[in-house]
Amino acid sequence: MSDEPRFLNDVTVELVKHSASDTDVLWAARVSTAGEQSLEEVGKDPERSKGLINYLMRDRHGSPFEHNSMTFFVSAPILVFREFMRHRVGWSYNEESGRYRELQPVFYVPGHERKLVQEGKPGRYVFVDGSPEQHKLVTEAMEGAYRQAYAAYQEMLEAGVAREVARAVLPVGLFSTMYATCNARSLMHFLSLRTKNEQAKVPSFPQREIEMVAEKMEAAWAELMPLTHAAFVANGRVAP
Repeated sequence: MSDEPRFLNDVTVELVKHSASDTDVLWAARVSTAGEQSLEEVGKDPERSKGLINYLMRDRHGSPFEHNSMTFFVSAPILVFREFMRHRVGWSYNEESGRYRELQPVFYVPGHERKLVQEGKPGRYVFVDGSPEQHKLVTEAMEGAYRQAYAAYQEMLEAGVAREVARAVLPVGLFSTMYATCNARSLMHFLSLRTKNEQAKVPSFPQREIEMVAEKMEAAWAELMPLTHAAFVANGRVAP
């Protein structure tokens, strides 16, 4: 890659590996009453039992939603990962290391659709659109700071300073990459907190940048487990 900084206003989320379907919920749930006969559910059409999925979601019987796995590749600003890794139950992470590789000059600059101005008190605030002048200021200030920070980073590397020391000058707007693995239950908990949705029983106020990641994860999961996703939405986006 070139040492010339690149500026992005979006994130990347790719589903790279999975073992996840609505059927996984059914056989896991039915073992409690059917024992070994629950194995017969493995090959059945889950549409015939979507009422059971909805019941489990509604009454918050959560463990049947854990018998699946999804691994995502995520490329996003470091500030997103520092929020993301607060989610520890049912998640596994591996992130690129600034100790072992030279970090690339890819940085986050908000797009014009990103609301810039916070109004109201903590806990009761909203974000509103910024003015053209504010967007211009944000873009110019961020790009200038990024260029200066990365130039300092490169200067130290060229002088023989260790990567793990030189990286300290780099900002949280720098893009990083990770693999994140979860199950449907842990993903639903993440989505309940990291998306803002009118159908949610419990309101959430996520930072927009992590919500961008969450929206892309939700879209991929909804294709894998459409009945489970529909039940999650129908029951107020509350994790079981």
